[in-house]
Amino acid sequence: MTRSSRQRSNREPQRQETEADEEEIDLDNVDPDEVKRTADDELIHEPTGLILEEDQIDRGPEWRAFNHSERQEKSRVGAPTTKTMHDKGLTTTIDWQNKDAYGRSLSSEKRSQMHRLRKWQERIRTKDAGERNLQFALSEIDRMASAIGVPRSVREVASVIYRRALNEDLIRGRSIEGVSTAVLYAACRKEGIPRSLEEIAEVSRVERKEIGRTYRYISQELGLEMRPVDPKKYVPRFSSQLELSEEVQAKAKEIIDTTAEQGLLSGKSPTGFAAAAIYAASLLCNEKKTQREVADVAQVTEVTIRNRYQEQIEAMGIPT
Repeated sequence: MTRSSRQRSNREPQRQETEADEEEIDLDNVDPDEVKRTADDELIHEPTGLILEEDQIDRGPEWRAFNHSERQEKSRVGAPTTKTMHDKGLTTTIDWQNKDAYGRSLSSEKRSQMHRLRKWQERIRTKDAGERNLQFALSEIDRMASAIGVPRSVREVASVIYRRALNEDLIRGRSIEGVSTAVLYAACRKEGIPRSLEEIAEVSRVERKEIGRTYRYISQELGLEMRPVDPKKYVPRFSSQLELSEEVQAKAKEIIDTTAEQGLLSGKSPTGFAAAAIYAASLLCNEKKTQREVADVAQVTEVTIRNRYQEQIEAMGIPT
């Protein structure tokens, strides 16, 4: 027997053992922690080295880009559709820059022509009063959402709620600004973003009473089923503005949990309840803040903080 034939015979049993091991692996019961994705985008079973999936479909573009400007130049698609625009972002817009495709400035005659085209483009984007109503309302929602600093998901939810209210004819007899503010407040509660009615009323053009009345009407008619606001969601933001430590935040949350279990939260404002817990926690952790400082941050009165503070301290059994 030659040397090469001996080596081949030695490898054959090894190959048979590997094939046997592969057959013994039950793919339905493979531990997900043992499955890894390689740099070549293959799924392998790490203990055995068995390739579970290969030849993945690359759903990305066929071109490569290394920065944002290159990506913008090579991309052949527009922005995704969005509910935050009355036309969902599907219409075209004429650029405000008076330059051609090569970056050269336009002549005075062409500039006048482009000015007229922009004007007519803006006019024909809304075909009726309903679309003009929606365009103004969504711009108001976007303005207020930017002012109070909420994420884009809240704007999308608020836009969807407003469209539902418009389709159900709930806007009739109410101001566009009032309904826009109400749906933004509803969206904040839906997404679990801690923003009080007072904070939203500050950036709105309508009174707080009208916002609350419109919010109750919209949520009832559309069946939004809002859950009560958890006071603990206000603690990190208020504490950050007051420059309090993590220890105070943890203590404030503990106070809220303990007193809420005893039923003290029922019928109380969540912002006032959170503010009182923060004030109590700051005293207990020797990082004292005055009631006025806490009240200014939480946008409640000092009387509210004093009343809630006394109730919480008594419920906790802490001597004053």
